[in-house]
Amino acid sequence: MFGDFLKGLMAPDPAPLTDADARLALTALLVRVARADDTYDLAEMTRIDRILVARYGLSPFAAAGLRSQGEELEAQAPDTVRFTRAIKDAVEYDDRIGVIQALWEVALADGDRDPEEESLLRMVSSFLGVSDQDSNLARQKVQAKTAG
Repeated sequence: MFGDFLKGLMAPDPAPLTDADARLALTALLVRVARADDTYDLAEMTRIDRILVARYGLSPFAAAGLRSQGEELEAQAPDTVRFTRAIKDAVEYDDRIGVIQALWEVALADGDRDPEEESLLRMVSSFLGVSDQDSNLARQKVQAKTAG
């Protein structure tokens, strides 16, 4: 189902993603981070849906549908390195910082700072070209929101 999408994303010089394709790719990345600790639970799914509602102004039903497509794409997507680098080439830096913040929201949704999720987030931040400082600030914003 996503063969052409992935082929275009992995092309040597990918065209910028359409808004709909960027949403799908970023949703798949959210799912990948949620699955990093081999536990993909209702809290993480709910957090992804909330992020999609807030970020894109979707209805809860539409967000759940996009998450479902993202789950499918994530399962078919190549390794995280190539997938993330392809997203980097297609998404502006400021939007990538927002993505990192959303990824931290998912990683921390279960209230646990899992080492595998943290490791994946460090790697994803690097591959997205987001500085360590910006990634740490994004994490701190998420932690401040959840603490307060």
